[in-house]
Amino acid sequence: MDWLPIIIALVVIVVLVVVWISIYNGIVTADNKCDNAWQTIDAQLQRRSDLIPNLVETVRGYASHESATLAAVTEARAAVDSAPTPEAKMEASNMLTDTLRSLFAVAENYPDLKANANFAQLQTELADTENRISYARMSFNDMVLEYNNAIETFPGSLVAGRRFKPRAGFEAAGEAARQAPQVKF
Repeated sequence: MDWLPIIIALVVIVVLVVVWISIYNGIVTADNKCDNAWQTIDAQLQRRSDLIPNLVETVRGYASHESATLAAVTEARAAVDSAPTPEAKMEASNMLTDTLRSLFAVAENYPDLKANANFAQLQTELADTENRISYARMSFNDMVLEYNNAIETFPGSLVAGRRFKPRAGFEAAGEAARQAPQVKF
C-alpha cells in the first residue's frame, strides 16, 4: 500500500486548517482592536463630559442670561451619556461639539469671562480633550478599515462568513464640519 498520497492529503488538510485558524484569529484580533479603539473614544468622551459641568457653571456666573446656550450644552452632554449604541454616541458627540462651539462663541462676548483663570484652564483642558477625541477617532477609523479589509477580502471573506459584519467609522458631521471656520479681526 502506498502511503504517500494519504500523507500528502493529511498535510494539505492540516495546512488548510492552520491557515483557516490564522485568518479567523486575525479577523477576531481586528474586531477586538475596533472594540478597544471605541473604548478609547468612549473614555475621552467621558472625560469631556466630566469637564462640561464645570465649564457651564463658570460661564453661568458671567453670562447667566445665555441660558439657552447653556441648556443646549447640558442637553447635548446628556445625549452623549445616554446614547445606547456607538453610532448614536458618535452622532450625539458631534452635536455636543457643535453646542460647545456656540458656548465658546458666547464667551467671546465677555472679556471678563475670557480672562477668568478657571474658564481659561477649562477651555484648555476641553481643547486638549477634543484633540484626544480627534486622534482616537482617527485610530478607530484605521482599525475599522483594517477589520473591514480583513472580512471583505479573499480568503478572509470565506472565513468571516456571516458571523462578522462590516463596521462604520466616524464621518464628519454634515456640511458644517467640512467648512473651514471664518476668523474675523
